[in-house]
Formats: sequence, structure tokens, C-alpha cells
Amino acid sequence: MGKIILRLDRMMVERKISLNELAERVGISNVNLSKIKNNKVTAIRFSTLASICEVLDCNAGDILEYQKE
Repeated sequence: MGKIILRLDRMMVERKISLNELAERVGISNVNLSKIKNNKVTAIRFSTLASICEVLDCNAGDILEYQKE
């Protein structure tokens, strides 16, 4: 079975935005955003994903990637 990889770190570099700034603009803690950024989560709320996409001006597919095992 494959898995979903979060590529938030890559998008943050492309958009030149820091973890602290993104967390503040999305409205979540730095700790939780760091876990998302480093693929340490097993789930993400659609509302959080939507907020991240709005702030970064991207689509969910720019952040989520399916990887076959």
C-alpha cells in the first residue's frame, strides 16, 4: 500500500515563507505546523489544508503527493 507524503517544506521554500509566519497566518501553532511540515502526522483537517493552500496560493495537489511502496 502506498502513502501520502506532505511536501509543505518545498512549497514554503518556493513561496519564501517561514514556519512562524505561515503558522500565524493559518491560525495553528508552530508545533502543529512543524509536524505537518516534517511528515509527522497521520491526518490533516481539510480546513487546515484549505487555509494553508489559501495562504500559499496553491492547490492541495501541490502539497500532497502519493508515493507507491
